[in-house]
Amino acid sequence: MSGPLQIFIFLGILLLVQSVASLRDGFRFLRYVRVSRNRQPSDYVPRVAVTIPVKGTGPGFEAKILAFLRQDYPQYHVTFVVDDKKDPAFSKLNALVTKLGLISPERASVVIAGACETNGQKVHNLLQALKTVDPETEVLVFADADATPNPSWLRSLVAPLANPETTVSTGFRWYLPDSTFVSQLRAAWDTSIATLFGEDDASFPWGGSMALRARDFERLQVAERYWASTVSDDYSLARAVRDGGGRIRFQPRCLVLSREDSSFAEFLRWTNRQIIITRVYAPRLWRLGLAAHLLYASTLIFGVVLLFGSGMPKPEKFGILAFLALIVALGMAKGRIRSIVARETFPEEREFLAKYGSRYWQLAPLVPWVMLWNFVVAGFTRRIEWCGIRYHLRSDHEVEVIGRGPV
Repeated sequence: MSGPLQIFIFLGILLLVQSVASLRDGFRFLRYVRVSRNRQPSDYVPRVAVTIPVKGTGPGFEAKILAFLRQDYPQYHVTFVVDDKKDPAFSKLNALVTKLGLISPERASVVIAGACETNGQKVHNLLQALKTVDPETEVLVFADADATPNPSWLRSLVAPLANPETTVSTGFRWYLPDSTFVSQLRAAWDTSIATLFGEDDASFPWGGSMALRARDFERLQVAERYWASTVSDDYSLARAVRDGGGRIRFQPRCLVLSREDSSFAEFLRWTNRQIIITRVYAPRLWRLGLAAHLLYASTLIFGVVLLFGSGMPKPEKFGILAFLALIVALGMAKGRIRSIVARETFPEEREFLAKYGSRYWQLAPLVPWVMLWNFVVAGFTRRIEWCGIRYHLRSDHEVEVIGRGPV
């Protein structure tokens, strides 16, 4: 047996173990989603304050905002917060929360945060909005305006906090593929992260759907110690929870539907930003992800080189080809699990998913290569652009605003 083939076999064994473990995690995720969906709704309904930063408007803006205002929950107040009164979302939000017969004045309000200076604009907006929260609020909830929660989202998100050992409860976004290739690739890329969550303690909460008790927010000094100079509300909160010896619980019933289309360049900037933030605020996760995707790419590239090289017997080439096909098939099988999760979680989108849901597994072979690009890029820069603001992430507790507006 030649030396190159021995190296390939060694790499192949490592990659096979990694791929099988990943597929197993996919089945665990599906099982957890199904078990969670069959549980009875919780009767734990403390007074809640929901804070939602908003930047601009987009397709379905009103429907998304109304979804937050029409939650099946007895006592909650929603604070929408914008950077500036000139933001087109400001007037639309005011119209929605004051429209006669739509909602009571006590249910929602709009806050203007102003420009950020020492932290990311989103975190700055959250901190400014929190200053207006009713002192009697028991649970703080944070959400993103670009998702569409179901009517039981808030009740489901707060429910795990009935357990005093749970510090933070979180959901995650779930992108649906649309008719364009980029929207389909975005869905395949992002849901590959969603299926990393499980029933055990989550590594991090997602800022678009997370809840914690107000007293824990104060006890952990989140505002003073962790959000004072950061662009990442969720990774910084995760660090606060870890430092305080707490637990983060993922709630599958809080997967929220999202749709988004863009150019391919915009998609790459978005994915790069996610991984750059991960590198700065969760370096261990970044290193593990980089190693996993380097193993995948190097093994497949090495295998292709051996296939097209000269001097290797046909039986060995056939074995290499079969192995490469197996690895790709395992990745597509996990993509198939995501298709099932989407259909079962969003039954109202059944007709739409019947048309485009297969993209989760059909585009699964492309996702590791995009991920590899993202992880490599993150190794060379700490600069990101987010909603028109450019930041330099000096460390996990220091951020510099380096520019605003178009580059």
